[in-house]
Amino acid sequence: MMPIKPIAEKSVKPKAPAKTKPKVVTIPKKDVVAKLRIRVRAYEHKILDASVKQIIDTALRFDATILGPIPLPTEIKKYTVNRSAFVYKNAREQFEMRVHKRLIDIVNPNAKIIESLTNLSLPSGVNIDVKMM
Repeated sequence: MMPIKPIAEKSVKPKAPAKTKPKVVTIPKKDVVAKLRIRVRAYEHKILDASVKQIIDTALRFDATILGPIPLPTEIKKYTVNRSAFVYKNAREQFEMRVHKRLIDIVNPNAKIIESLTNLSLPSGVNIDVKMM
């Protein structure tokens, strides 16, 4: 009789946990009276994300309904310059500036939310545009 060989088990990789989608809030148009649109811009994305988190935490402290942050396309400005002044036209350098942008909507803001957002101190290099719609 031949000895019975055990069957080698296949190595099974553990499945990664399913990615959870961010909570999407759908608000009927008839319930939207006013909307505060905050557009945040910065050269460094880490500072931008930190300041957006600070804005959202401030708004959530006053039970605001927030849509976002929505990442907008990065604006890239490219500059090409000659390395030398008058000779070596083929020797050039290229520089670029990236402007990262995020959009946050606060639905039906009250006076306390607006006051707390105006008193918020954000790092230098972060530009904020606020519109009431």
